[in-house]
Amino acid sequence: MNNLDEITNFNQFGSYTQIERVDDVDYFINEYWTAGQRQANRIHEISYRACFKPQLPAFFINRFTEKNEVVYDPFMGRGTTPVESALLGRIPYGNDINPISIAITEPRVNPPESFPVQKRLTEIPWDDFKDIENQDLLVFYHPDTLAKLEGLRKRFIQRAQDGTLDLVDQWIRMIAINRLTGHSPGFFSVYTMPPNQAVSLKSQRRINERRNQTPQARDVPLLIWKKSQRLLSQSIARSDNYLFTNDPSDRTAQIPDDSVNLVVTSPPFLDVVDYETDNWLRCWFLGIDPGSVNVTMVKSISAWQKFTHQTMLELSRVVRPGGHVAYEVGEVRNATVHLEKEVIAAVKGTDFEVLGVIVNQQEFTKTANCWGVENNTRGTNSNRIVLLQNCK
Repeated sequence: MNNLDEITNFNQFGSYTQIERVDDVDYFINEYWTAGQRQANRIHEISYRACFKPQLPAFFINRFTEKNEVVYDPFMGRGTTPVESALLGRIPYGNDINPISIAITEPRVNPPESFPVQKRLTEIPWDDFKDIENQDLLVFYHPDTLAKLEGLRKRFIQRAQDGTLDLVDQWIRMIAINRLTGHSPGFFSVYTMPPNQAVSLKSQRRINERRNQTPQARDVPLLIWKKSQRLLSQSIARSDNYLFTNDPSDRTAQIPDDSVNLVVTSPPFLDVVDYETDNWLRCWFLGIDPGSVNVTMVKSISAWQKFTHQTMLELSRVVRPGGHVAYEVGEVRNATVHLEKEVIAAVKGTDFEVLGVIVNQQEFTKTANCWGVENNTRGTNSNRIVLLQNCK
């Protein structure tokens, strides 16, 4: 039985795959992963907009690769594909033009042991962090909390410049940028939006007024340690053999030719998500100018198809002959746009052959609609994956 036969004959959850032929392309429709499977390894518990569940890459990694083969994501976002690849004993490759992506992915592909994290947290001179430069951020934080965050921020920026930022520093920094804002006392901030949707200063003032709230002091090292304990509490396969780049998806020169066995990715969806606005606070903590991050924001179907074609040309270079690409897209704009058709059109003129479209049939989900279900008015309906094979 070959890989495609496994998908055709899949019946793990009680039903066989339905196959529908649409415009000379096979659509494979079934329940391939379920809501009950969503409790993945805790190392994935990092918030980021528009990310898929770990079960999606795991499904393709388990069927199209062997141990120690390379799995790549050119739009890795929070790093779901590279992290799951490491957990499954594959070699993770990842790319994202947003530098936040590497900052939150690399420490989870090769995480430290818990004791060095605990030890480092006791060595940081928290009591020396008393100065506040960015007074505007007091709308989110108690003065004592903000002083500690600013001190920690300066420490990490300086170490990055000096080349002394080690894996333990990277881990603590990763946890910190994911505790910046949230709904509960488990975050550094007063009640606000989660860290993947940082609101503006003006919006936070309105939230504070409406809720009659003021920021309370938070124990920064304790919150970092608690989250670290949770993420490191399960068995983790560490990988020091990985490659991460920070390039446009169509110009990844650091990745060797024919080096990738499988790509599992989800590209930017038209103009649905404003990554710059969502991530301004994380950029502040990392010392990044959010305006300098050239995140792709494509507003027309024709431009998106052209962008996808250029990406496919580069993927045909890095994917080995016979290798595969699982390209997850969604239908957008009131379910009137089916981006899988644009991917299929964009593949023309490359080395890839379209094997079909995998549709995970899962009802009544908020952001992962299935074939024929229209329960989302704007945004992405995920679980449509264009499956390609490199035939060069």
